[in-house]
Amino acid sequence: MTFTERLYNLSVIPVQDPVSRTFSALADPTRRSILERLASGELGVVELARGTALTQPAITKHLRVLEQAGLVSRSRAGQRRPARFRADGLVEADAWMRRAREEWADRLDRLEWHLANWHSPPHVEEAPDA
Repeated sequence: MTFTERLYNLSVIPVQDPVSRTFSALADPTRRSILERLASGELGVVELARGTALTQPAITKHLRVLEQAGLVSRSRAGQRRPARFRADGLVEADAWMRRAREEWADRLDRLEWHLANWHSPPHVEEAPDA
């Protein structure tokens, strides 16, 4: 088995933790575009497909991924199943990014302090005849 095959097989392992599901869902530009459109209000599959090259089944698949990540909720209004953006689905990913940002800011502050307080060894000139 080659490295590529192993890497491919890892990509089909289902993601279980909420932060990974959120980032996985947000990694796709089409899904980010759908979320941007849903931020202005709920829309059905037909409205989301309008003006794009995507088919209704493709939109439905993207909505399912967003729903599993907790970023979208869907209701039923007759035969229509409008989707609504759920901002609370971003809370855990936001908390993870905030912790990472704080950790890296702390690391960079310590590096900056270390570099500011680092003194190079004194320069020793060698004798020309040495």
